[in-house]
Amino acid sequence: MIELIDPQPVGLPGLGVMALAVPGFFLMLALARRNMGGGEAGATRSGLSVLGIAIQTLGFLAVGIGPLRVALATRSTPAIAEGAATLLLMAVTYVAFLSASRAMGRNWSLVARTREDHELVTSGPFSLVRHPIYSGLFFFLLAMALAFGHWRGLVLGVPLYWIGAWLRVIEEERLLRARFGAAYDAYARRVKRFVPGLL
Repeated sequence: MIELIDPQPVGLPGLGVMALAVPGFFLMLALARRNMGGGEAGATRSGLSVLGIAIQTLGFLAVGIGPLRVALATRSTPAIAEGAATLLLMAVTYVAFLSASRAMGRNWSLVARTREDHELVTSGPFSLVRHPIYSGLFFFLLAMALAFGHWRGLVLGVPLYWIGAWLRVIEEERLLRARFGAAYDAYARRVKRFVPGLL
């Protein structure tokens, strides 16, 4: 990967944030999966969303894999600023994921699917964008690039992330339209996918 050539200098504050935030995120993910309860009964699943997840994972690997150059003094202004920015980016990720998974409740799933008792969720973060988790996870990607000094990895990471997200969105929206019809169409006309009022 391109970042193997020349990682940018980083400091310990940003790395410390990621050392706590990454395991914390996967803990949130595990708890969300557990809280699905009996959500698999009568589920209609999408196989293409699994491919989307795999492609997004490659995007994260593009910025997450490679050597580190810890060259910033821990208490220096650049290192502290880097740590603060990393913390802010991860906070956005956490808020997006927690608020969206809470709003979805048992409707939430890692892989696109609808259930017999599926509900169309349009409240909370879903009143702002239709796919708040994907918007939030993009900040995770940026946080990794910043904390690890792998900015050049974004050349690959950003396209891979959004290609994967787009595949998942296509499948999720297909299932939701099949399930809710005109109600979802009306929601889609009202609310943008990723950026409020824009995209």
